[in-house]
Amino acid sequence: MPDLGPLWITLALAATTTAILMILGTPLAWWLAGTNSRAKPVVEAVTALPLVLPPTVLGFYFLIALGPASPVGSFWMTVTGDALTFSFSGLVIASVFYSLPFAVQPLQNGFEAMGRAPMEVAATLRARPLDAFFTVAVPATRRSFVAAAVLSFAHTIGEFGVVLMVGGNIPGKTKVISIAIYEHVETLNYRDAHILSAGLLLFSFAVLYSVYAYMRGGRVSAA
Repeated sequence: MPDLGPLWITLALAATTTAILMILGTPLAWWLAGTNSRAKPVVEAVTALPLVLPPTVLGFYFLIALGPASPVGSFWMTVTGDALTFSFSGLVIASVFYSLPFAVQPLQNGFEAMGRAPMEVAATLRARPLDAFFTVAVPATRRSFVAAAVLSFAHTIGEFGVVLMVGGNIPGKTKVISIAIYEHVETLNYRDAHILSAGLLLFSFAVLYSVYAYMRGGRVSAA
Protein backbone atom coordinates (compact mmCIF):
# COMPACT_ATOMS: atom_id res chain seq x y z
CA MET A 1 0.00 0.00 0.00
CA PRO A 2 1.22 3.54 -0.75
CA ASP A 3 2.01 5.98 2.04
CA LEU A 4 -1.27 7.54 3.20
CA GLY A 5 0.40 10.61 4.73
CA PRO A 6 -0.23 12.74 1.59
CA LEU A 7 -3.90 11.72 1.70
CA TRP A 8 -4.42 13.11 5.21
CA ILE A 9 -2.58 16.34 4.32
CA THR A 10 -4.72 16.68 1.20
CA LEU A 11 -7.96 16.15 3.12
CA ALA A 12 -6.89 18.64 5.79
CA LEU A 13 -5.98 21.18 3.12
CA ALA A 14 -9.25 20.69 1.26
CA ALA A 15 -11.36 20.94 4.42
CA THR A 16 -9.58 24.07 5.64
CA THR A 17 -9.72 25.73 2.23
CA THR A 18 -13.42 24.95 1.81
CA ALA A 19 -14.30 26.36 5.23
CA ILE A 20 -12.44 29.60 4.51
CA LEU A 21 -13.95 29.87 1.04
CA MET A 22 -17.49 29.53 2.34
CA ILE A 23 -16.82 32.32 4.84
CA LEU A 24 -15.12 34.66 2.38
CA GLY A 25 -16.91 33.64 -0.81
CA THR A 26 -20.47 34.06 0.48
CA PRO A 27 -20.37 37.85 1.06
CA LEU A 28 -18.38 38.31 -2.16
CA ALA A 29 -20.94 36.32 -4.16
CA TRP A 30 -23.79 38.20 -2.50
CA TRP A 31 -22.24 41.54 -3.44
CA LEU A 32 -21.59 40.44 -7.02
CA ALA A 33 -25.15 39.20 -7.38
CA GLY A 34 -26.67 42.48 -6.29
CA THR A 35 -24.29 45.26 -7.25
CA ASN A 36 -24.31 47.53 -10.28
CA SER A 37 -20.90 48.92 -9.46
CA ARG A 38 -18.45 49.62 -12.26
CA ALA A 39 -15.96 47.54 -10.31
CA LYS A 40 -18.08 44.39 -10.71
CA PRO A 41 -16.49 43.22 -14.01
CA VAL A 42 -13.02 43.75 -12.52
CA VAL A 43 -13.85 41.74 -9.40
CA GLU A 44 -15.47 39.00 -11.47
CA ALA A 45 -12.42 38.83 -13.73
CA VAL A 46 -10.02 38.58 -10.77
CA THR A 47 -12.21 35.92 -9.16
CA ALA A 48 -12.25 33.85 -12.37
CA LEU A 49 -8.50 34.17 -13.09
CA PRO A 50 -7.69 30.70 -11.70
CA LEU A 51 -9.96 29.19 -14.36
CA VAL A 52 -7.78 30.42 -17.23
CA LEU A 53 -4.28 30.96 -15.86
CA PRO A 54 -1.85 28.01 -15.71
CA PRO A 55 -1.49 26.87 -12.10
CA THR A 56 2.27 27.31 -12.31
CA VAL A 57 1.80 31.01 -13.08
CA LEU A 58 -0.35 31.49 -10.01
CA GLY A 59 2.02 29.37 -7.97
CA PHE A 60 5.02 31.42 -9.09
CA TYR A 61 3.44 34.71 -8.08
CA PHE A 62 2.25 33.29 -4.78
CA LEU A 63 5.79 32.05 -4.18
CA ILE A 64 6.99 35.62 -4.57
CA ALA A 65 4.09 37.23 -2.69
CA LEU A 66 4.41 34.89 0.30
CA GLY A 67 8.21 34.68 0.36
CA PRO A 68 10.27 35.98 3.30
CA ALA A 69 11.32 39.04 1.26
CA SER A 70 7.71 40.13 0.66
CA PRO A 71 5.77 42.31 3.14
CA VAL A 72 3.28 39.51 3.83
CA GLY A 73 5.94 36.84 4.22
CA SER A 74 8.14 39.08 6.33
CA PHE A 75 5.26 39.99 8.65
CA TRP A 76 4.25 36.33 9.01
CA MET A 77 7.80 35.32 9.85
CA THR A 78 8.08 38.11 12.43
CA VAL A 79 4.85 37.03 14.12
CA THR A 80 5.18 33.24 13.92
CA GLY A 81 8.87 32.63 13.34
CA ASP A 82 8.08 30.42 10.34
CA ALA A 83 8.03 31.10 6.61
CA LEU A 84 4.76 31.02 4.69
CA THR A 85 6.34 29.39 1.67
CA PHE A 86 6.85 25.63 1.88
CA SER A 87 4.39 25.44 4.75
CA PHE A 88 0.83 24.21 5.22
CA SER A 89 -0.35 27.77 5.93
CA GLY A 90 1.08 28.92 2.61
CA LEU A 91 -0.73 26.08 0.85
CA VAL A 92 -4.02 27.17 2.42
CA ILE A 93 -3.61 30.79 1.25
CA ALA A 94 -2.75 29.75 -2.30
CA SER A 95 -5.51 27.14 -2.38
CA VAL A 96 -8.15 29.63 -1.24
CA PHE A 97 -7.44 31.88 -4.20
CA TYR A 98 -6.99 28.99 -6.63
CA SER A 99 -10.38 27.47 -5.72
CA LEU A 100 -12.17 30.82 -5.28
CA PRO A 101 -14.26 30.67 -8.49
CA PHE A 102 -15.56 27.22 -7.58
CA ALA A 103 -17.11 28.72 -4.44
CA VAL A 104 -18.14 32.16 -5.67
CA GLN A 105 -19.71 31.35 -9.04
CA PRO A 106 -22.28 28.75 -7.82
CA LEU A 107 -23.26 31.05 -4.97
CA GLN A 108 -23.52 34.09 -7.24
CA ASN A 109 -25.69 32.15 -9.69
CA GLY A 110 -27.93 31.01 -6.84
CA PHE A 111 -28.34 34.50 -5.42
CA GLU A 112 -29.07 35.95 -8.87
CA ALA A 113 -31.67 33.25 -9.57
CA MET A 114 -33.36 33.96 -6.23
CA GLY A 115 -33.66 37.67 -6.99
CA ARG A 116 -34.25 40.45 -4.50
CA ALA A 117 -38.00 40.00 -4.03
CA PRO A 118 -37.74 37.56 -1.06
CA MET A 119 -35.38 39.94 0.76
CA GLU A 120 -37.71 42.87 0.09
CA VAL A 121 -40.63 40.92 1.52
CA ALA A 122 -38.56 40.09 4.61
CA ALA A 123 -37.70 43.78 4.97
CA THR A 124 -41.38 44.71 4.94
CA LEU A 125 -41.80 42.31 7.85
CA ARG A 126 -39.09 44.27 9.69
CA ALA A 127 -36.47 41.56 9.44
CA ARG A 128 -32.93 42.81 9.80
CA PRO A 129 -30.74 42.34 6.69
CA LEU A 130 -28.54 39.75 8.40
CA ASP A 131 -31.51 37.87 9.82
CA ALA A 132 -33.22 37.92 6.43
CA PHE A 133 -30.09 36.60 4.77
CA PHE A 134 -29.83 33.57 7.05
CA THR A 135 -33.57 32.84 7.28
CA VAL A 136 -34.52 33.60 3.66
CA ALA A 137 -31.55 33.72 1.28
CA VAL A 138 -29.57 30.80 2.67
CA PRO A 139 -32.48 28.30 2.71
CA ALA A 140 -33.56 29.44 -0.76
CA THR A 141 -30.08 28.85 -2.20
CA ARG A 142 -29.03 25.85 -0.12
CA ARG A 143 -28.29 23.80 -3.23
CA SER A 144 -25.87 26.46 -4.42
CA PHE A 145 -24.13 26.32 -1.04
CA VAL A 146 -23.80 22.55 -1.28
CA ALA A 147 -22.47 22.77 -4.83
CA ALA A 148 -19.99 25.50 -3.87
CA ALA A 149 -18.67 23.56 -0.88
CA VAL A 150 -18.39 20.23 -2.70
CA LEU A 151 -16.75 21.67 -5.81
CA SER A 152 -14.30 23.72 -3.73
CA PHE A 153 -13.34 20.65 -1.72
CA ALA A 154 -12.92 18.47 -4.80
CA HIS A 155 -10.97 21.09 -6.74
CA THR A 156 -8.56 21.59 -3.85
CA ILE A 157 -7.92 17.86 -3.66
CA GLY A 158 -6.89 17.84 -7.32
CA GLU A 159 -4.43 20.75 -7.10
CA PHE A 160 -0.93 20.19 -8.38
CA GLY A 161 0.91 23.13 -9.93
CA VAL A 162 0.03 25.71 -7.30
CA VAL A 163 0.78 23.48 -4.33
CA LEU A 164 4.02 22.28 -5.88
CA MET A 165 5.26 25.83 -6.44
CA VAL A 166 4.21 27.17 -3.05
CA GLY A 167 4.62 24.13 -0.81
CA GLY A 168 7.21 21.99 -2.54
CA ASN A 169 7.35 18.32 -1.73
CA ILE A 170 7.99 18.04 2.01
CA PRO A 171 6.80 14.69 3.44
CA GLY A 172 4.43 15.06 6.36
CA LYS A 173 4.09 18.81 5.78
CA THR A 174 3.25 19.88 2.21
CA LYS A 175 3.32 16.66 0.20
CA VAL A 176 -0.25 16.25 -1.07
CA ILE A 177 -1.68 13.34 -2.99
CA SER A 178 -1.26 14.84 -6.47
CA ILE A 179 2.44 15.40 -5.82
CA ALA A 180 2.75 11.88 -4.43
CA ILE A 181 1.33 10.53 -7.70
CA TYR A 182 3.82 12.56 -9.72
CA GLU A 183 6.66 11.31 -7.53
CA HIS A 184 5.58 7.68 -7.97
CA VAL A 185 5.51 8.12 -11.75
CA GLU A 186 8.96 9.72 -11.74
CA THR A 187 10.37 6.74 -9.85
CA LEU A 188 8.49 4.27 -12.11
CA ASN A 189 6.42 3.10 -9.15
CA TYR A 190 3.34 2.65 -11.31
CA ARG A 191 1.57 0.38 -8.84
CA ASP A 192 1.23 3.05 -6.15
CA ALA A 193 0.58 5.69 -8.81
CA HIS A 194 -2.30 3.58 -10.14
CA ILE A 195 -3.79 3.15 -6.68
CA LEU A 196 -3.73 6.86 -5.86
CA SER A 197 -4.81 7.93 -9.35
CA ALA A 198 -7.71 5.49 -9.44
CA GLY A 199 -8.82 6.70 -6.03
CA LEU A 200 -8.79 10.33 -7.20
CA LEU A 201 -10.59 9.40 -10.41
CA LEU A 202 -13.39 7.61 -8.57
CA PHE A 203 -13.65 10.38 -6.01
CA SER A 204 -13.86 13.09 -8.68
CA PHE A 205 -16.54 11.19 -10.60
CA ALA A 206 -18.55 10.59 -7.44
CA VAL A 207 -18.37 14.27 -6.51
CA LEU A 208 -19.45 15.51 -9.94
CA TYR A 209 -22.21 12.92 -10.22
CA SER A 210 -23.52 13.83 -6.77
CA VAL A 211 -23.51 17.56 -7.52
CA TYR A 212 -25.27 17.17 -10.87
CA ALA A 213 -27.82 14.75 -9.45
CA TYR A 214 -28.47 17.04 -6.49
CA MET A 215 -28.91 20.14 -8.66
CA ARG A 216 -31.10 18.24 -11.14
CA GLY A 217 -33.25 17.02 -8.27
CA GLY A 218 -33.76 20.61 -7.19
CA ARG A 219 -34.99 21.62 -10.63
CA VAL A 220 -37.32 18.64 -10.90
CA SER A 221 -38.84 19.20 -7.47
CA ALA A 222 -39.36 22.86 -8.21
CA ALA A 223 -41.09 22.20 -11.53
